[in-house]
Amino acid sequence: MAAPLSSITDIFFADTKRTRFTTNTNTPTTNPNPNPPNLKRKTHRKKFTIHCTASKSTPEAPSTPTNKNSSLSEQLTPLANKTLSTSFAIEPNVLSKPKSTWVNPTKPKRSVLSHQRQKRVPYAYTPQLRDFKLFAQKINECGTSEDEFSHAVKEIPHTLSRENALLVLNSLKPWPKTYMFLNWMRNQNLIPMETIFYNITMKSLRFGRQFQLIEELAHQMLDDGIELDNITYSTIISSAKKCNLYNKAVYWFERMYKTGLMPDEVTYSAILDVYAKLGKVQEVINLYERGRATGWNPDPITFSVLGKMFGEAGDYDGIRYVLQEMKSIGVQPNLVVYNTLLEAMGKAGKPGFARSLFEEMIESGVEPNEKTLTAVIKIYGKARWSRDALELWERMKENGWPMDFILYNTLLNMCADVGLVEEAETLFEDMKQSEHTKPDSYSYTAMLNIYGSEGDVDSAMELFEEMSGLGIQLNVMGCTCLIQCLGKAMEFDDLVRVFDVAIERGVKPDDRLCGSLLSVLSLSQGSKDDEEKVLSCLRKANPKLVAFIQLIVDEKTEFEAVKEEFKVTMSNASVEVRRPFCNCLIDICRNKDLQERAHELLYLGTLFGLYPGLHNKTNSEWCLDVRSLSVGAALTALEEWMWTLTKIIQREEALPEFFLAQTGSGVHKFAQGLNISFASHLEKLAAPFSPSEEKAGCFIATREDLIDWVRSKFSSAVVAT
Repeated sequence: MAAPLSSITDIFFADTKRTRFTTNTNTPTTNPNPNPPNLKRKTHRKKFTIHCTASKSTPEAPSTPTNKNSSLSEQLTPLANKTLSTSFAIEPNVLSKPKSTWVNPTKPKRSVLSHQRQKRVPYAYTPQLRDFKLFAQKINECGTSEDEFSHAVKEIPHTLSRENALLVLNSLKPWPKTYMFLNWMRNQNLIPMETIFYNITMKSLRFGRQFQLIEELAHQMLDDGIELDNITYSTIISSAKKCNLYNKAVYWFERMYKTGLMPDEVTYSAILDVYAKLGKVQEVINLYERGRATGWNPDPITFSVLGKMFGEAGDYDGIRYVLQEMKSIGVQPNLVVYNTLLEAMGKAGKPGFARSLFEEMIESGVEPNEKTLTAVIKIYGKARWSRDALELWERMKENGWPMDFILYNTLLNMCADVGLVEEAETLFEDMKQSEHTKPDSYSYTAMLNIYGSEGDVDSAMELFEEMSGLGIQLNVMGCTCLIQCLGKAMEFDDLVRVFDVAIERGVKPDDRLCGSLLSVLSLSQGSKDDEEKVLSCLRKANPKLVAFIQLIVDEKTEFEAVKEEFKVTMSNASVEVRRPFCNCLIDICRNKDLQERAHELLYLGTLFGLYPGLHNKTNSEWCLDVRSLSVGAALTALEEWMWTLTKIIQREEALPEFFLAQTGSGVHKFAQGLNISFASHLEKLAAPFSPSEEKAGCFIATREDLIDWVRSKFSSAVVAT
């Protein structure tokens, strides 16, 4: 086979049509004219390589004889026509253009790692690779004691090298094995200890939430002179955050900054979250701006942290700041960021902006998940936008958006809050027909709450029987709603049966359930038999509360004894039920015609801060606000207020122009029927209060009318004597 011929040809392109070729080959040749005359016109010189391969076939004879004095161009013309193609296919460059990075030439290069996370170097295949994999597997399978580990590590197949050490450390799954192997490497001193060995071990310890060991390794690195790099600090900080040791995370981050290392995006996101959890809003903003000034580009996780922080603080301006920053940087919010911002909007009390943000998310092509829809439904429910919530529910069904138990139950609770019984029943039936979201205990509880609020005893009991048949556990909240419903309907026998069934099924009575029984007891209207049925249930739930009831209904009990036991009883109760407890106790005393005891309990409740907004005074009006009181407690407060006003008028002290008494419109559960009972009691007292024409649930009297009423009442009392 003939050898190929390669030539490098110089081509001179002149303004004339003439082209001159000169050739340099591997074989030395003599140039007959080494110094060609200069051309008057400008020439351009280019080079390309001609690669020719001789064939075994006999070459064709030239059509004309070759002249010995012909030029080299004429001599190569037959060869060029035979071997060279007239069209050249230029292959595209497969290498991508590297991303340009601007460097300030006036500043020295900082000791900063790349913002990209370090990639794991692939292992080169060696015959020892398989042996060390089996060795790591044996260590994983051995026990965690020192003796078992020492026995397993003695079976190391070859001399330890850097690559083999990395393989073993990355292959060890339980964090104790990784930690023990690192210490073994350090003690054996077979290879120099490097930062990457500690980084791998720290990551394993972070998975096991072993921050104390991680910090010990960090101090060990400092003592041994081993450099802590960006990944080392990032692992320490994220581990402290994972273990809720926020002060430790701040300490190591500040130490990292002092070394001159620049945090990467992972470290920045972690430390921002730490500052946010510590409530250091200003520090978060300062750190964020400092990072942006150094060229850091925040990722969606960072904005999620910022949005959550501002949401917890209810800072709407801060949430808007996050949105503006994302738009200015060009970061497209992902689903996690949208969910966080929507929850933040809800906490900031901005349902309108939350709705706009949700629509913006849909338009951007991000499909909502269960968490997104639940957040929006909660916002609508809190704002009492029931129609918007139901419209969103219809969109969910039309678009096939995901719906889970939490979302359905949130919708049911929203319907219960605004009294949408039919809509709730439709939702409940949809859950029954669904294959993936069958009603659970919380779903039934929401329906029991709805029927209980409406006083629909038959539907509530039917639902209770259905739960029993399906084996669905009745929780304490469902039991509370059902008992409240049965108590209002005076169905004491069913009440006792439901309570006994709940106790048998493992329901542990809490303060809310005791408050429900106490409320039913205040509605018993003095019937001994019914009262004893309720007391028997309450005695099983809270015997100390029953003992206190027996104490206050005894007329012989001194006030100081009542005061002491009242303090103990309220201290043992949770904060949210203390005022309802006091309301019910006052109602029980009034039902037993113990008016003086009722006034004592109201005084104690006011003394211990259970009624902070009962009295409000301005220069122009004094107001009695009984919207958070039960009927009996409100009437007692009215009597107390009128008695106090009478004393003030008799002493001829300064009075405002108007006096208001607010009962509310009956939306709150404690205010149901309060407006009617309050108006009736005002008539009984002949007090000069009349319903306000501008504000529902408000009674108003002028200073002159009240003074005339007191004087007439006082004059009548003098005449009667």
